[in-house]
Amino acid sequence: MKYPLLLLAFSISFFVFSQNKPNILIIHTDDLGYHDLSCTGSVLYNTPNIDKLAGASVAFTNAYSSYPRCTPSRYGMMTGTYPVNENKGHLGGLPEEKNFIKQFVSAGYNTSYVGKWHLGKGDSNPDKFGFSYIYAAGEAGGLGSRFYPFNTQKNGKPAKYHVPNIEEEGHTGDYASDMLTDATIDFIKKNPKNQPFLAVLAYYAVHTPIEAKAEDEARNKAQLKTINFGDTPEYIKEGEGRRKMRQDDPAYAGMVENVDENVGRLLKTLKDLGIDDNTIIVFSSDHGGLSNDGNKGFRHLATTNLPLKAGKGHLYEGGIRVPLFIKWSGKLKPRQEKESIVLGMDVFPTLLDLAIHREINGVDGKSYASVLEGKDTWSDRTVFWISRKARPYSTGDSKAAAVRSGDYKLIQFLDDKAIELYNLKEDVSEVHNLVDEEPEKAAQMLTLLKDWKKNYLVPERLNVLNKTNKKSKQKD
Repeated sequence: MKYPLLLLAFSISFFVFSQNKPNILIIHTDDLGYHDLSCTGSVLYNTPNIDKLAGASVAFTNAYSSYPRCTPSRYGMMTGTYPVNENKGHLGGLPEEKNFIKQFVSAGYNTSYVGKWHLGKGDSNPDKFGFSYIYAAGEAGGLGSRFYPFNTQKNGKPAKYHVPNIEEEGHTGDYASDMLTDATIDFIKKNPKNQPFLAVLAYYAVHTPIEAKAEDEARNKAQLKTINFGDTPEYIKEGEGRRKMRQDDPAYAGMVENVDENVGRLLKTLKDLGIDDNTIIVFSSDHGGLSNDGNKGFRHLATTNLPLKAGKGHLYEGGIRVPLFIKWSGKLKPRQEKESIVLGMDVFPTLLDLAIHREINGVDGKSYASVLEGKDTWSDRTVFWISRKARPYSTGDSKAAAVRSGDYKLIQFLDDKAIELYNLKEDVSEVHNLVDEEPEKAAQMLTLLKDWKKNYLVPERLNVLNKTNKKSKQKD
């Protein structure tokens, strides 16, 4: 009887220990800009549910994506590394000891990934990466349509990449973000009560195509009539193209507000199940909003990131600053964190630390658990970006690298070596270039950037693609 009794004792202790681990829900939006929420300044987009979440969270002012486009920023988040390869990478080649999701699995977590993956296929699929429940996730970077049939574009042509599950299970009138939310809620409800879960809900919204439900678009058309934009021009020339200066698109507003409604459904589900207090909720975006076009003709620009400069694709603040709210009732005191500098690649090191007190060595991301707990402030942190795959034709950006250290940020444009220096505490709109006024500071910042590039732009960090992916190009 000795061994069965020991086994029973172990089973009971595991059951109790598992119950004490927090659940984790990550809500990740696509192309949502920092000011695309009413709590961060929008007067058109009404987001009461996200606002309520932000008010119950540690809400960061200086949170950044690791890259100003979809795929590299997601790669940086999933791997906790600077995405210097600027491509899909090779998640299937990641050692298990550096795989955050498999670390959670080994700690007893049930895992789910719903929505936009866009990080490769084959051994880089989400199931191979450690997620057990997968819905509407594959190599596709977007949907053909927000409405059923989702893999067919408005012109009747099939989308370039097929998003699995969603069309097969959908019906006429179904809306994509609603179905992704349904799938996540279903996973949460069916999760064993004695097992913690890690669920990622990666909306394809508010990425193009810009399509809202008729009632949501109509409501925002009516609200737009009450908004006076004064003498603000609709567009200004910027980079290789234009920047939109108004939030005046009722369909885009409807898409944002639909995400908000679905966030409300998720929060209600957690509360109804009695697990909201023991669930860490993370809400963020992959990069800034699509506000700029390029030199190959005008495109549909649906939002602006004002007062931040530029948007998706650019290393100005509008391209990389994102909303970030982290809620854990009773554990993290709600507040605005206005000083600390954090990146997307820090998310999983932080969650691993908070939930199971583990650390993965040899990655660039860092746990900011001490910041969340109010024990530390990261106001003097130094962080970097590089974008050598510019799209002057579509988003108007140029090849550039950037460093932020404390209040200062330097951008170096790689083709002509021009540099710009800003004090973000005094000039968040990046209007006043300080290069001539503060040459010593500019030289110091440029040295930081050069040293980082020397250490990071090396073959072992750049050659991360497997043979089947070597010829693939970044799609988003």
